[in-house]
Amino acid sequence: MGDVVGDGAGVRFADRTVDALTGPVVVRDYEPPARLRGTDVPSLVWLHGGGFFAGGLDQPESHAVALAVAGSGVSVSTVQYRLAPLPGLPWVGRRGPEGRRRFPQAHDDVLAAYESVGARASAGVVVGGASAGACLAAGAAAALARAGAPPRGAVLAYGFFHRVLPRGPGVRHPVRGHRRVTHAPAMLDLANRSYAGRATEAFAGDGPLGGFPRTLMLDAERDAMRASADRFAADLGACGVTVDRDVLPGSVHAFLDRPGSAAFAAAVPRIGEWIRSLAG
Repeated sequence: MGDVVGDGAGVRFADRTVDALTGPVVVRDYEPPARLRGTDVPSLVWLHGGGFFAGGLDQPESHAVALAVAGSGVSVSTVQYRLAPLPGLPWVGRRGPEGRRRFPQAHDDVLAAYESVGARASAGVVVGGASAGACLAAGAAAALARAGAPPRGAVLAYGFFHRVLPRGPGVRHPVRGHRRVTHAPAMLDLANRSYAGRATEAFAGDGPLGGFPRTLMLDAERDAMRASADRFAADLGACGVTVDRDVLPGSVHAFLDRPGSAAFAAAVPRIGEWIRSLAG
């Protein structure tokens, strides 16, 4: 498992590196307390958000979520995928071996981590994430499905799944504070272009969804990205995919980055419960 870097509430976690197409990727593995481990429960590969250009393994949306889900009896691995260029500033931070890169860099990093976890997980793997991480998780699940080897499931929290944010009813939900600017449709579209460049296959909602696995979607009620999640959930259902969806009343985007929030307290047990329901 590598050098132990921590132990929280009986959950051991450690970092290791995985070889991806363009270099090493850091993966942090979280092992449940021994009394809760089950050989028939799928493992979870979990991806943080941050608009593709921010975030890391230590942010609550990654670390706190992984600790809590592992504490419920699910093995979790988080991934330090390569970050994308800054929106509107594509030349900043692009040089060097760890420089920012566009699609498919992060996508390839996620698939390499998924393969590594899958080689050790006897009950299969669920892929999941929040915000941009949900987009990456959906893209990985779609690619694996097209290859004929879909994951056991997908967990998608307040994600966006289309290159251009649908201008539907979800956009008109009240969004407060700084997100009125940063999550304006035009700004979200800019972040997407900074990540994807000209690639047309970067967003699962813009491509075929045949074979996509059973999915849990956890969405914020007051979130501009709801428009994309609404459409994606409908398209999955039209393809015959079982979608379990919760829209948390009164919640706002990135509630998994706020461990003290009521939405975090409701959502994290739901993730563990849902993954454990796939056992057997």
